[in-house]
Amino acid sequence: MWLASEMAAFAHVCELRSFTAAARLLGVPKVAVSRAIVSLERRLGTRLLNRTTRRVSLTPAGELLRPHCQRLLVEVEAVRARFASAPEAPRRLRLLVDPGYGRLLVTPLVPRFLERYTDIALNVTVVDTVPAGPSADWDLLICNAARAAGLTQTADTPDTHGPDTRAPASELSRTPLGRPPLLLCATPAYLAQHGRPRKPADLTAHTVLRPAGNAPLRLYRSGGEPRGAQGRSGPGSTLPAHAQLQELHLRATLQVDDPALVHSSAAAGLGIAVLPEFLCRQGLAMGKLERVLPDWVPEEPLELQALQPAVGADSAAVRQFLEFLLANMVPVLGAAGAPAGRSGAKRSGEPLPAESGGSARTQGEGPGEPLHADQE
Repeated sequence: MWLASEMAAFAHVCELRSFTAAARLLGVPKVAVSRAIVSLERRLGTRLLNRTTRRVSLTPAGELLRPHCQRLLVEVEAVRARFASAPEAPRRLRLLVDPGYGRLLVTPLVPRFLERYTDIALNVTVVDTVPAGPSADWDLLICNAARAAGLTQTADTPDTHGPDTRAPASELSRTPLGRPPLLLCATPAYLAQHGRPRKPADLTAHTVLRPAGNAPLRLYRSGGEPRGAQGRSGPGSTLPAHAQLQELHLRATLQVDDPALVHSSAAAGLGIAVLPEFLCRQGLAMGKLERVLPDWVPEEPLELQALQPAVGADSAAVRQFLEFLLANMVPVLGAAGAPAGRSGAKRSGEPLPAESGGSARTQGEGPGEPLHADQE
């Protein structure tokens, strides 16, 4: 989250005395404005607003901060006015999405994006294979990082299977979109019939549904000393300290590069699925799915990212689509999937963060707690 956008959100709430009106003006979900204020209060270590379900008022600290935020808005508007008449390439955006997570997360947002940016012609193509490198045929690629691993390697890395057609890293700009956590889940009916695994090794006796790939399933559990683990985190590992690690070789019952099909198969009671939390959230809340081995987590979470040719990194349409994605994906991915920052992309500004929901907060509670989504 960028401090300037938090301050801008605060200035609009101060002016309009309403989270709903500020969100409408900024064109983001109301929970995004709520989270921005919470984040700003956490940064400054003090409450800025007194809010109830009926009114919003400034605290003494908020009164001190308000003129600074108002000056920031004046400068932002001055920059917009200064460059409003600058010549710009035709407003066209050619988007590639992978058939799995890109399609699940991006395509539902397309109608909202077009409603907001009516002057952008958007061309969305679902691709089974990521392109070999930058070309004049696409502007932005949204996919799981694992699918684009070869695309983002440098040309200095030799390809033993033929000529190296991968793009040098300097020719691509990468924007991380989020790292949604993975979990194991199944229907209560399946678990009642086949038994509930008590330890990772029990999974070998079950039907485990996961996206395409024959790689071993690696699970870790944080804390404590390893007992019977086949490995543990080391100096170069990204696992938490003292994490227990289990590596399982499972028979591939279902191989398909479509997490939606894995989810529907699990919902039909065909086995235990390895899925991102955002796909299972509703089923878990409604009791239609149940966590399996909740203390164990797949070692490598997903990493969703956007790739673009570096020569087009300054495109206003690309920047606006990326900022729209970052502002609207976080409520879907949840707090654990919050963007981790950008790598290789020019920063043209940060969007307001959003959240998947919040709990009511009374006036006496400290800063940093999420606001209720209906607060104004």
